[in-house]
Amino acid sequence: MSQAPEGLTPTEEGLWKAFCRGEVCDLSSGDSEVDDITSGPDWPEERTIRAEVIARLLLASPTPAPGRVTSLRLTGAYISGYLNLAGGVFPHYVELRYCRFERKVLISEARAGTVRLISCFIPRIEASRLVTEGDLHLPRCVIPWGVRLTDARIGTDLLVNQMIIGSDSFGRAFAGDGLSVDQDLEAERITSYGEVALRSARIGGRLTFRGSQLYAPAPREERNCLNLARVQVGNTLYLGGSLDGGWTTSRTIYGYGYGGYLGTDSATTPMRAFGGVRMVDGRFDAACVINRAEFHLAPGQELSLRRVKTPELRFTCPAPAEGKVSFSRAQIGNLVDAPESWPRNGRVGLTGFTYESLRSEVPFSVAQRIAWLGDSMGEYQPEPYEQLAATLRRAGRDEDAREVLYAKQRRRRSTLPLPGRIWGRLQDATVGYGYRPGRAALWLVAAWALGAAYFSGHQPPPLKADEVPTWDPLLYSLSKVIPVVNLGQDGWNPQDAGQWVASGLVIAGWVLATTVVAGASRLLQRG
Repeated sequence: MSQAPEGLTPTEEGLWKAFCRGEVCDLSSGDSEVDDITSGPDWPEERTIRAEVIARLLLASPTPAPGRVTSLRLTGAYISGYLNLAGGVFPHYVELRYCRFERKVLISEARAGTVRLISCFIPRIEASRLVTEGDLHLPRCVIPWGVRLTDARIGTDLLVNQMIIGSDSFGRAFAGDGLSVDQDLEAERITSYGEVALRSARIGGRLTFRGSQLYAPAPREERNCLNLARVQVGNTLYLGGSLDGGWTTSRTIYGYGYGGYLGTDSATTPMRAFGGVRMVDGRFDAACVINRAEFHLAPGQELSLRRVKTPELRFTCPAPAEGKVSFSRAQIGNLVDAPESWPRNGRVGLTGFTYESLRSEVPFSVAQRIAWLGDSMGEYQPEPYEQLAATLRRAGRDEDAREVLYAKQRRRRSTLPLPGRIWGRLQDATVGYGYRPGRAALWLVAAWALGAAYFSGHQPPPLKADEVPTWDPLLYSLSKVIPVVNLGQDGWNPQDAGQWVASGLVIAGWVLATTVVAGASRLLQRG
């Protein structure tokens, strides 16, 4: 084992020996108030380690004690100075707990093994293009000036749960553009006062922000609090609530859930976003789950899922977003939603939004669906109606699909000029745009009855004087409203007004009978 160099304090000598043995150097007092990492710089000298000593241990490591593996395990220390590991290589296991750093940590373009900084106060972390073979953990850390992890590559998991993080001079709290994580990225119950940016990041496992409180930088009305543009997630994205009990009763910082499962009746902290949320062009290979989340958006901000692709989208928030929500050109396999999750008054973008199947978390009738389309879009668009009808038809709900298409025609009518609106109302009243065959049948019967009543008192002359068929006004009128049927009443020649009545019956018959036959055909096909 290498001897500690000259010039070290007794505390630093103790850390040197613990490093060579792979042991923990614990400098904590055991008093929670004294050990508070946010209490300020006045920590006693016997708990102070110079940053240059840590850098020397990691970058110019002493030989380990016989039968031991070197590792840096430090608890409850005040680390003075500027820790600069940029460009270095340190494969040793690093775990620091309840430590307070005087200045920022710089590990950009370094290569590391596993790094775990747990419940530490660090002014700022600069780690762009960092490469780790194992984990990078920053749970419960307080980082006032933000984290920079752009283009970093994490070999296993990146955990930042319960982190409290401020922003840099550009308004970024967590700058992770181009970040690559081979397994999971957990950011549960974090509090960020700046933009969390993971543009073009690649996450091999799941990405979770459950229970997090995200605040956009000032001016909040113009900025995003979460930017996941072009992110690729190999499993599931979670934007939702987090069970409180599993966090407050457990000090575990690794693994899934931070405590045992308490059931759905446990108190829950929702994810809250105070600012724009941008997820455009995101790819989520398993699912995108947005539930128990609150989106507090300014009038010009939106929750944007434009061009998102995922096999399943769960959009089941207990209340609608306060701003706009855009699903334009998103491609979804199974859509699971709830009526109360969708904003109203034209604040939903559905242009080119496609989904293969539809399932609701709570009862969501076709009438509610139609009202949802009408309220959400504002201006009339045919695509969302066609998409909803096609999805219902695939599920075998033909009657509901026709209701949607009927509603589409009625909504379209309001956009037409006056002649088109008048003609549309006539079609609606008579045949229901072809989606109300029963209404057409009633009008067909009414036309037959009116024709029979007229011709009962206005028998037309025969076509040929020497050939006079048996006269029956009921059959004659019926032959006109159903012109494809020969009822033996062709030998009559109506004159003047009778000719107009007969022609009207023929026209009405063709229009109305066609609608009735089409409806009957659909009924037989379903059977």
